[in-house]
Amino acid sequence: MDDRMNDAAEESLAEETYRLLLAEILSARLAGGSVVQQRRLATRYEVSRSPMRHALGRLEGEGLLVRNDKGVLCVRVITLKDYLDSLAMRMLLEPSAAAVAAGRMPAATLHSLEAMLDTIEADAEPDPEFVWQFDDALHMSIADASGNGFMAATISEMRRYTTIFERQMAVVRAKPGVAEHRGILAALAGSDSEAARQAMMRHLEAVRQGVLTNF
Repeated sequence: MDDRMNDAAEESLAEETYRLLLAEILSARLAGGSVVQQRRLATRYEVSRSPMRHALGRLEGEGLLVRNDKGVLCVRVITLKDYLDSLAMRMLLEPSAAAVAAGRMPAATLHSLEAMLDTIEADAEPDPEFVWQFDDALHMSIADASGNGFMAATISEMRRYTTIFERQMAVVRAKPGVAEHRGILAALAGSDSEAARQAMMRHLEAVRQGVLTNF
């Protein structure tokens, strides 16, 4: 029993460590190209080397950590090509996901998203972390509501790369895409599949153009 409890605790700690490191990478606090020092990170997060090693191995398997020419583990650098390729995949999938999600999104989810967007719009300088929280919640709620697990998983993976790239840019909008997001939410609430498809496509194209303009 004790061994099983210890194993469960170890797995839980490894999962928590993974999520903390993932958040650091997605927010660009662990910047692309940064050398990953296992011992230093273990000390920083106050965990033993075992859960840290597990978390790093998982992130390497997911492609967010890579080995450089010397075999040293580093945070993957997301290039403009990586970004555009990932966004192209999103543009293939997310409009379809939005079309299917229209009429299937729970009312409580839509109300929560609308309230978050209201908060962002009303604040002259919204907290960037809250803006990203809303963006994640909207896009992943749509992906999940598509009912297609493969589509949702791919969208989630592609969003990791686009998020890292956008968050490391020096020029960002304080309130990105409020009108575009309003259009998406209105189409979803109105169960209008084609409007949801078009609204999502317009939003992603606006994101692409914005990045290219500011790059």
